[in-house]
Amino acid sequence: MKYIEKERQKAIEIRDKIFRDPGNGLFFGKEREFVLSEPELNLWEGIRQDAKDYFQKNGVSWWSGNGEPTGHLLSSQIACLNHLYHLRQRKDCADKILQNLNSSIIESQFVDSGFVEFEKTGKNPLGKELSTQRGANSTSIDSLMIGKKQNGEKVLVLIEWKYTESYSPNSLLFSDSGKNRFEVYQELLENPDSPIKTIDFKDLFFEPYYQLMRQTLLGWTMTKNKEYEISDWLHLHVIPNENKELKEKITSKNLTGKNLEESWKLQLKNPEKYIVISPEKLLEPIKDLEDTKSIIEYLTNRYWK
Repeated sequence: MKYIEKERQKAIEIRDKIFRDPGNGLFFGKEREFVLSEPELNLWEGIRQDAKDYFQKNGVSWWSGNGEPTGHLLSSQIACLNHLYHLRQRKDCADKILQNLNSSIIESQFVDSGFVEFEKTGKNPLGKELSTQRGANSTSIDSLMIGKKQNGEKVLVLIEWKYTESYSPNSLLFSDSGKNRFEVYQELLENPDSPIKTIDFKDLFFEPYYQLMRQTLLGWTMTKNKEYEISDWLHLHVIPNENKELKEKITSKNLTGKNLEESWKLQLKNPEKYIVISPEKLLEPIKDLEDTKSIIEYLTNRYWK
């Protein structure tokens, strides 16, 4: 059984106990057992209203596209918020997580209005993209944090969150309208200082490499532009250990490597900037901190068991 099928079955089994919701909410116009009838219950109670207010205030698009959180229990956007949103005002937790990722980081820094921000883009369009709309129609990152080193330098930590995603080996080089997507990023990719060393760039226009490529360029350009006064960046890919369909499949036939992590690192001039980690491992440093028991228990019962 595929990972997505196991998680869908688990979501239905725990739905009544955790959410007290009958399911059968609408998704693409059809009732589904794994979609909540009251979508906002998909967010952990401790962050629910604040997260909704944050998205509205910042003009961020929800994955559902209808102005509210999706009731889909396998949404990676919801999973990201449930795991990280509570860190926004918890410097002690944010510090521990960043210190565990990179020993040179001593503490977290405020981003805009908290220690974690969501669905962020750069200040300028990436390449020839036409939009910087947060959460839609532009290259954005699920969440980001900023760490401070002992020498005072700041490091941008881009966090891309995956849950049950997997991808087919279909080229995205040309859009449905016939637009050549390489032309959008050509100038950045061919720049001698580009962080990507791939010889034939068309090999990158397969998901998830296409997304990884754009986010790598995003981290690099944001650093070049000194956004948030940063001098370096890290790119974090959060993937459940059990999602073998994503972690172990190489969708671009000309890329080498044993798995997704290795194949992508082989495309980078500085592979140490790319880190693959599971949700449990990411949050492990905060398990024993004060007032984290309820959120860790929720995440364990919902996602980690």
